[in-house]
Amino acid sequence: MSLRHLLSCTLLATALAAAMPAAHAAEDPDVARLSRRLTAVDADPGLNGFGAYERLQARQAVQALAEASRRDRDGAFYVAERRVQIAEIAARSQAAQREVDRLDRERSDLLVEASRRDAERARAEAERLRLQAQMQAEEAERLRAQAAADALAIQDADAALATVGDAQTAKLNAAREREAALARQEAELMAGGKLPASKRDARGEVFALNRDAFGAGKAALGGAAAGQVRTLAAYVQAGPSGSVKVEAQAGDAKLAQRRADAVRDALVAGGVAKSKIQSSGRSGKGDRVDVVVSDK
Repeated sequence: MSLRHLLSCTLLATALAAAMPAAHAAEDPDVARLSRRLTAVDADPGLNGFGAYERLQARQAVQALAEASRRDRDGAFYVAERRVQIAEIAARSQAAQREVDRLDRERSDLLVEASRRDAERARAEAERLRLQAQMQAEEAERLRAQAAADALAIQDADAALATVGDAQTAKLNAAREREAALARQEAELMAGGKLPASKRDARGEVFALNRDAFGAGKAALGGAAAGQVRTLAAYVQAGPSGSVKVEAQAGDAKLAQRRADAVRDALVAGGVAKSKIQSSGRSGKGDRVDVVVSDK
């Protein structure tokens, strides 16, 4: 990403932050405090040309904090505060590196100038220039050490952010599991039946109908299976579900498709919107019907 693009992104983020409703700052002192810290970096002529990408990330994190729900606020505040800290450190570190480069160039120029002077006529001046170059070298070394320390601080902050991200994911998964359990209980109470056995994978929650849900060579649901599908329809409506896929397998692809369509129709009859359901059948060894309920 080019420096010009980073600066453009930073200017855009600053404009968006300025357009943020004043109510956010009035209602949330943390948002106001973090915004002031970023504004201070922007207003500092010695820093505002550095850390463009990190300041953009910090602006986005503060905006996310301003818009976060009460449940997500602690995590959003932690991320926003660390992003602002990283932006400040990055600006200082890059400014220090720029100064190191300038001092190195100046030191080289001074050494060249000293070497050009006549040893007899300019010994005193050469010694003065040598001492000045030594002082600047020591200052450059100090700035290098500070830049290295700042880089380590950024690494530590990034590691902390990664830990927060893992914790937030775990909390989200736990919340989804609790929500799904409540939806399961509600569905079974409303429908007066039991849901099919289920497991969760990358696709979402997968419900497997019993092997005897259909008679041999038949496409009509049996009585017990029909009750399970009615309960499943209540679960889909009660829970935080997204799309629903009915996947059937049988020795004959046409029979598998009819069975998938029968389950789809039963779900629609139970109140699930037909537009949310996809049904597909394929040939294969062993008869099975899975209903995949994806998360939103």
